[in-house]
Amino acid sequence: MNYVASGTPENIALAQQVNSRLRADSSYVAARAFLFRALGFGAFACLAGIGVGAAAYGWATLNQFDTAAEKIAAAMQAALSDVTLKTKGEVTLTDNVLKLEGLPKASATPTPTKAQLGSDAAPASKAAVNTTFTVFKQVSYLDGQIVTGWNFKDSAEQPYQQYCYFSRRSNEAKGQVEIKIDLAMDGKTLPQPQKSDVNLEILARNCVWHEKG
Repeated sequence: MNYVASGTPENIALAQQVNSRLRADSSYVAARAFLFRALGFGAFACLAGIGVGAAAYGWATLNQFDTAAEKIAAAMQAALSDVTLKTKGEVTLTDNVLKLEGLPKASATPTPTKAQLGSDAAPASKAAVNTTFTVFKQVSYLDGQIVTGWNFKDSAEQPYQQYCYFSRRSNEAKGQVEIKIDLAMDGKTLPQPQKSDVNLEILARNCVWHEKG
């Protein structure tokens, strides 16, 4: 085995080769270490970004839920403000008499006097006299009125005859003219005339019939 002496060209060349190899290995190790450090930093940055994004998403989600809850509460408040609640109940009166004050008094029913009835009136022949009277009920309708007549005999409580007609006055060239259209008799509408534009059925709804008649 041959040994090269110090300072010889062979020894110098060998030292240069060794130094080159060592520098190459050192660069490789440094590059590998930098790669690992870069990968570690990249992973850290990625995980940090994911964490920040998750936190931001969670905050946004919670804030969105709060906003949605506020919107729902506002909508419910607005809906309830427009709702009218209706309740039903019963009122029991303990007193037997209920007095209403401040109400207008009902007009008195006109009653014919003895003088108006003429109970003592008699013909010259001294024949018996049967007294009858008529009660009229009037309802305003359009430009006229609907009149219902109740015919009574003496002091009878039930009318023996009832009739209803429409009456209207108009001013014509000849003077004032009264138009009269018979509508019903004893609660029944008369037959509708064929050549008439007046509907007797509609007008007869305003007739006032005796309750027990």
